[in-house]
Amino acid sequence: MAEPSRRSTGRHKGGARVHFRAPSQYARGVTEHVGLYTSAYAGFDAREQVRRRTYGDDLGQSGWLTSDELARFADWLDLHPGSHLLDIGCGAGGPTLRLAEARSVSVVGIDILAEGIATATELAQERGLGERATFLRVDAAGQLPFEEGSFDAALSVDAMCHLPDRLHILRELHRVTSAGARILFTDPTIVTGLVTSSEIAARSSIGVYVYSDRSTNEQLLAEAGFELLHREDLTESTAVIAARWHDARDEFRDALVKDEGESTFEGVQRFLSACHLLAHERRLSRYAYLAAR
Repeated sequence: MAEPSRRSTGRHKGGARVHFRAPSQYARGVTEHVGLYTSAYAGFDAREQVRRRTYGDDLGQSGWLTSDELARFADWLDLHPGSHLLDIGCGAGGPTLRLAEARSVSVVGIDILAEGIATATELAQERGLGERATFLRVDAAGQLPFEEGSFDAALSVDAMCHLPDRLHILRELHRVTSAGARILFTDPTIVTGLVTSSEIAARSSIGVYVYSDRSTNEQLLAEAGFELLHREDLTESTAVIAARWHDARDEFRDALVKDEGESTFEGVQRFLSACHLLAHERRLSRYAYLAAR
């Protein structure tokens, strides 16, 4: 049974009270796995250099997202000044804050990891975005703590693959978005070829993952009440990013090992090698899904 909620207020469209939720057993499983997530929030120089070598710039991201992708996603979501955006799995908030700055939107980012939320909140204040950017520790496996129709758009970048009950979160997104709202999520764990048990183990080594086939997300979107507008294959970019990320980390090995420890460093390297191979051979693919309420 989850612990009692720890309550706090946050700002978003509709003015509903929001609160922190105690993590579910699933969420605790994510945080207990080695490596990529917790260590990614460290802000020392080597990690910043790794991001620049991996992505070409530094949004503070720790996944497959690039700046070009983020700009396209903003266009697909039809974000405009005054829009209210929900970002599920926002991490340390870098991409979320980029959207707040570039598109003059109000954002609410949620994530289960306290380290990410603390960093995102600090960054929002440093950039003068405290009035338009709110970050909350929320377990998305439960009920989202927002009123019906609170958001004009919702985004989830490479986070749906961590949620076992995907239909539940899609129904929650339908509830908290307004009529005509658009949602967009990416899923990097679409099985599109033969994958061995050892490859699945390596690809899953840093957290809890849910793998599906090509049609499952479309079926679940329809069941949750959304209309699919667009699906795009992003696998090629994922293969490139995984290789760059692996090599950049190797370049800064000494500094990263000092921060992470040898075991975590090697575990993340094995994870990135598996990601590159499976994406390059198109046996595990990454897709973006755009849908309308």
